[in-house]
Amino acid sequence: MFNPRLATRYAKSLIGLAIERNEVETVYADINWLQAVTKSNRDFVNVLRSPVIAAGMKKKILEAVTNGNISQMTSAFLNILVTKGREINLPEILAAFITQYKVFKNIHIVKLTTAKPIDEKTKEEIISQVKKAGDFANIEIDEKVDESLIGGFVLQVGDKLVDASIAYDLKAIARQFENNDFIYKVR
Repeated sequence: MFNPRLATRYAKSLIGLAIERNEVETVYADINWLQAVTKSNRDFVNVLRSPVIAAGMKKKILEAVTNGNISQMTSAFLNILVTKGREINLPEILAAFITQYKVFKNIHIVKLTTAKPIDEKTKEEIISQVKKAGDFANIEIDEKVDESLIGGFVLQVGDKLVDASIAYDLKAIARQFENNDFIYKVR
């Protein structure tokens, strides 16, 4: 079912058309709204993926759900998806569009995992340090809390990872003990 190449192709087509018509922000808002609908309503996605429901009925369902909530261009795009039989890939296409939008706007995703939720001041300090280190203008932070880190943080920017967690340090110490790094070997 999941086809990343297909999703990327349709997302690139949509963002290209949105750029050409100068409607990028409008379409981005529509796509975010649609993604929220698909994430919150599993039945809606199941209807789109159902081979039993005819394409005409799927178009009517899409029109009923999106009526007045999305732009004309996004609505036309959804009609093309149904006509081509690609509505089953809608959630993946939406995610691919958001990725393409962030590439277009030069927005870098920073994944921050901490043991406890952090305050805004600390978050702003981390963002400013990442901006300095990576020479990034636009950063979007994706926060996650993982208590198994015990303390510290894990920061991922693109393919770079900084693990400054206590759990990582404890694992490193455990490896040193396993290798007997602290015991001198006598002949």
